[in-house]
Amino acid sequence: MHRHLYPSRRLLLAMIGLAFGVSGCEATTSDKPLDVNKGVPVGAVLALTSNANVYGQDQQLGLKLAERWFKGKGVPIQLTIEDGGGDEQAASQAFNLLIDAGVVALIGPTLSQQAFAAAPIAQRLGVPVVAPSNTAKGIPQIGSFISRVSASSAVIAPLAIEAALKKDPTIRRTAVFFAQDDAYSTSEAEIFQNALVAKGLKPVTVQRTQLNDQDFQNQITAALRLKPDLIVISAQAVDGGNLIRQLRELGYKGRIVVGNGMNTPNIYPICQIYCDGILIAQAYSPELDTATNAAFVKLFKEASGGAIPPQLTAQAFTAYQVVAEALTRLNRRSPINGRPLTEVRQELMKELLAGRYDTPLGELGFTPEGEVVQKRFYVAEVQMIPGGQSGRFALLD
Repeated sequence: MHRHLYPSRRLLLAMIGLAFGVSGCEATTSDKPLDVNKGVPVGAVLALTSNANVYGQDQQLGLKLAERWFKGKGVPIQLTIEDGGGDEQAASQAFNLLIDAGVVALIGPTLSQQAFAAAPIAQRLGVPVVAPSNTAKGIPQIGSFISRVSASSAVIAPLAIEAALKKDPTIRRTAVFFAQDDAYSTSEAEIFQNALVAKGLKPVTVQRTQLNDQDFQNQITAALRLKPDLIVISAQAVDGGNLIRQLRELGYKGRIVVGNGMNTPNIYPICQIYCDGILIAQAYSPELDTATNAAFVKLFKEASGGAIPPQLTAQAFTAYQVVAEALTRLNRRSPINGRPLTEVRQELMKELLAGRYDTPLGELGFTPEGEVVQKRFYVAEVQMIPGGQSGRFALLD
């Protein structure tokens, strides 16, 4: 069940809370007895508008599939999805609205930049958060109620560099592009640069862009003068896709490695045929041979007309699964209906971190700090279908 909360009174309370660093829910909901007759209330904050909606769409489908998959398998959940837009204020307002409504846990927000603003609200009020797509350095360190199922860029990003060098050992000159106003991009760009230096490939140039840039001619021209044979991009899907298209249009013919921000099929209509050949490391493979992943892939194909599920959808599914299974275990041990909401939130966080989960991403667990522990990762090369409007992430050996 989905319902969207937009009452003006709650929005006003949330805005007042943001202005003064507090939330109205602290006095009204934290000690109320939990009523789960309509299901355990869980909230999700996704980027359903703005340029980041290319991610939120993937994630929303993942949550819907997880709802369908988990129905009847454990404690019933009443999921409420709020639009967190693409900026920090919208995500923070959505967090406040859902916490004020009495959710026991939150999934989201979509972007790392948003998480650094919104997650501290949940931390202060003791609300468990499972981030499905926040890969920037420092997310679990926000606090003891913050966790993520999305592996850190520090683990993932270097794998794509290794794959590029394996495919072309003659690479000598590298350039890095990143969005300097985005926490994810700045964090990942540093990781990429360190990985290059570790391979003896200090970048000949590092070009800074902005999230909303559409014209990259000046940065591209400056970089191409230095004749790079590998370009590494850390950007979101829309600006990264446009950057790739313009790089090719301006004559760059070398290899391109991209970061997790472009790990979605929604890049295909942006960079079109120019997406072909880009390399990207991934935390999910639809080819993973486990019963849970097979069930997830089947659900996705039924919902999408036979398409292959992307990483963001699998991670959102996993975030819901983690919350649902932890709630079910907690409820079996000690029924949560009628217990103080604060108490349930605290015990749920402990249960969540202590569990092991058989997910579409493979077997997962968490460190005591909330960092995901995942065993398998992959590198894919984009292969575009003639016509340039669709393609696939083909796994490398």
